[in-house]
Amino acid sequence: MQLIQIDKARYRKHLNRVIIGCGLALAIGSLAISQLLIALFPDESGSHFHWNLIGVVITSLIIGWALNKYRTHDYMTEVVYVWDLKQALNKITRKMAKLKAAGREGNPQALLAIHYSYAGSRLLWQLDDNTITMDELAIKQAELDNVAAQFNVALNVDDYDEAILKQF
Repeated sequence: MQLIQIDKARYRKHLNRVIIGCGLALAIGSLAISQLLIALFPDESGSHFHWNLIGVVITSLIIGWALNKYRTHDYMTEVVYVWDLKQALNKITRKMAKLKAAGREGNPQALLAIHYSYAGSRLLWQLDDNTITMDELAIKQAELDNVAAQFNVALNVDDYDEAILKQF
């Protein structure tokens, strides 16, 4: 997955609308479905927990289906890109201990994966205005650059491929 610069304002606007839309759809859909089920199958004890739960589950499945169906729509471009980037960074994070160990030994693919993780994190943090940890990331990036220079490894995020993680 290539790192690309995206329009922060458009991303935030679309993400907020998707979140609000999903929240409203969940509230309205689960209420409508559960009320329909309660009307069709009333419970003499007065407990309708299971119908409410079924309403929430069905509505959640419908929302998940709709998000998946429309993930290629132009409106969702930035939102889906960030979701996919977070998944890619999560895969690296799960292997970070092994990557750092191999990176200290000069493994160029491990260094590249760590570099991609740092660059992707920087992009995400800027999009989400999470600049508190940027100084810490800059220190880690400088350390990585020193190790890469020590082993004469050129790091370019465009060279990263998720397949490298399989060896770690």
